[in-house]
Amino acid sequence: MNFFLETLKVLLLSIWYNVESFIHLFVPKKKKNIAGEVVLITGAGSGIGRLMALEFAARGTVLVLWDINQEGMKETARLAKNSGASRVHYYLCDCSDKNEVYRVADQVKREVGDVSILVNNAGIVTGKKFMDAPDSLIEKTMEVNTMAHFWTYKAFLPAMIANNHGHLVSIASSAGLIGVNGLADYCASKFAAVGFAESVGLELLALGKDGVKTTIVCPYFINTGMFDGCQTKWPRLMPILNPDYVAKKIINAVLTDQVYLLLPKSMYLITALKNILPMKQGILLGQYLGAFSLMDKFKGRALKQE
Repeated sequence: MNFFLETLKVLLLSIWYNVESFIHLFVPKKKKNIAGEVVLITGAGSGIGRLMALEFAARGTVLVLWDINQEGMKETARLAKNSGASRVHYYLCDCSDKNEVYRVADQVKREVGDVSILVNNAGIVTGKKFMDAPDSLIEKTMEVNTMAHFWTYKAFLPAMIANNHGHLVSIASSAGLIGVNGLADYCASKFAAVGFAESVGLELLALGKDGVKTTIVCPYFINTGMFDGCQTKWPRLMPILNPDYVAKKIINAVLTDQVYLLLPKSMYLITALKNILPMKQGILLGQYLGAFSLMDKFKGRALKQE
């Protein structure tokens, strides 16, 4: 294509996309109907996983729950049925084990059908300084927080591509956008999860499979117990997030095909500043926001998939 014409096209479309975004500040995007969709949520036995399951259930979906906590899944299943799910299935699955992911995925496809909304939510945190973290825990963090996404995509994405229909939801973290003192392995796993989801999303667009959507969720600390003890320096600017609020925002992002969801909203500005400020000023900002001391009083809880 002619250089001038292609440049003009980019400029005009850029103007339109910005106008469109401005309009949506006042006019909400239309929400899609997901009744009857098969939704698989990893780490569904508690926390955000359970709350998302209840939100999806209220919209008449078929739920598939994965976790290593059998009792937690049973309770989530009971609550989901009461919330309106058309059907609920639950399976014990250790997402850090590739072979188990593939085995349980095959079982799901036989017993339930093709998954059309995949929510990679399972996650763990060690909360230890890098040099204090045992190799086994570092490996486990990467296996659950990152590699599990590879295996679930491998298992369920082919059907979405064949149908040009589906939604891939990655529950990552603001620690996947900005490094945090005391969270080296966790940050590495979440940076990888964000990069993986972005790259696969671009692959799908390049293939012309625009019916398979991607949503990448990067929240600050959520009050689910996973980061118990962590303190935020400026609660008004960077609050510890309410789990119900986060779950509702995630479902809304899925229903409106929102690609990136950062919580709280201040994370959009902070992430942008991190990428444009000089390094020394960025470190100064990090100190001001408390990024160097967030994990000082970390307690967490026994390692489990959230």
